[in-house]
Amino acid sequence: MPESPRPFFLAGNPESSLFELPVNAPEDGSLLGLAFLAKSTHIQEAIRLAEASRQALLNETPDTRAKRIRSLSKILDSQGDAFTSSIRDEAGKPQRYAASEVARAIRTLNIAAEEALLNTSKKNIFGDRESVIHPFPIGVCSFITPFNFPLNLAMHKIAPALAAGCPFVLKPAEKTPLTALLLGEALCRVDPPLPKGSWSILPALPDECGPLSDSPLVRHLSFTGSAGVGWELKGRAAHAHTTLELGGNAAAILCEDWNLEDALNRCTIGAFAYSGQVCISLQRLLVPQGIQGEVIDGLGQRIRDLRLGSLSEMETDFGPMIDEASAIRVESWIREAIQEGAQLHCGGNRVGNFVEPTLLSQVSHNSKVWDEEIFGPVLVVEEWSDFSKALDAVNETRWGLQAALFTHNEQRINSAFRNLEVGQVIIGDSTVFRVDDMPYGGVKASGCGREGVRWAMEAMQETRLLVRAPKS
Repeated sequence: MPESPRPFFLAGNPESSLFELPVNAPEDGSLLGLAFLAKSTHIQEAIRLAEASRQALLNETPDTRAKRIRSLSKILDSQGDAFTSSIRDEAGKPQRYAASEVARAIRTLNIAAEEALLNTSKKNIFGDRESVIHPFPIGVCSFITPFNFPLNLAMHKIAPALAAGCPFVLKPAEKTPLTALLLGEALCRVDPPLPKGSWSILPALPDECGPLSDSPLVRHLSFTGSAGVGWELKGRAAHAHTTLELGGNAAAILCEDWNLEDALNRCTIGAFAYSGQVCISLQRLLVPQGIQGEVIDGLGQRIRDLRLGSLSEMETDFGPMIDEASAIRVESWIREAIQEGAQLHCGGNRVGNFVEPTLLSQVSHNSKVWDEEIFGPVLVVEEWSDFSKALDAVNETRWGLQAALFTHNEQRINSAFRNLEVGQVIIGDSTVFRVDDMPYGGVKASGCGREGVRWAMEAMQETRLLVRAPKS
């Protein structure tokens, strides 16, 4: 039997409610545990108490903030196995990818500690007057995170808030609340302690989350999730600065001058790691005319070599989707593409919430697998003969998060950088490349604003200017 329901954290204190949320393992459907669910009244109270803590946070020094962040980093490091197991079990993520996420979260914290120390006043001269420019915390922050990176995507919001001195309320995904609650236990232990009321972690159902966007006390909203929800929240949070990371439909262009074996190795990982449930997973691969057959053969062999096994084994490459409903949707998109004329080269089958790694070609640009974000283990291959038209093909969807280009040709690199409508262009690697100190975010339907600690801190602060008149 699972243990008693896990409390949520309201103003830093463990609390319970009358409502419980069961958390099931994607791998086998077993019950992992129960979490108490917060209601809108809890969220309102958390925001009110966060607002009350602003002055205490404002009075802290950069050294205090950096020391606290390093303390949290050390706690995560000491509990690395527990966090890895939690991510693996509730997110259905293979062990090595779960362990990598924990390592990345620790790195994100270490970056934030350094940025906290750099977050100081700047002196300047305007005309004949001395001035001081200082970044001040913006105020209460609302954070909403998805299931696929339950620790590190939370950390990309929490760590900048800790560095900038902002109180926050985090609402984790309903499918993966246990990792966030484990993080709450760690936050209770940081040294120096966080000011009273300055943080909350509240699993809640969507209908209860209105205050996170609607409360006039919220000054910054950072949301990672679906486009439909994200843009609605932005409209409701007119009083707040908003950062949205809403997914994508990532494409890579392969050129003739790049080593084919290297590109195919990277693209296989980019398309199928974590069953494609990454917003920058490679979905569309454009290859030079004349080598599509070779590319499909090479990818097919690599796909067949992917190891499906227990998520707890480090050798496992591929696991389940987060739930059966998601798997059914992906399967239906594959079937629809085939009915519209696509050629299936491997995969395409579903058992429960496992969808086979799937490779398609001859896909209509009206098909969902080309035009929308599939968020599943599907890769589409298409030929190109004109580089400028290949760039147009990348741009023709409403998404614009990240794209990749395999070439050594500087003219093509510069052309791609100028013309691809995405937040990041990656040269010589797949679209899943990301390090935690780079600016990261999308354009068009993929969102607005940037994550990455330094850039997230900028969104969580307001610049204030002090100007001194010359002495008379």
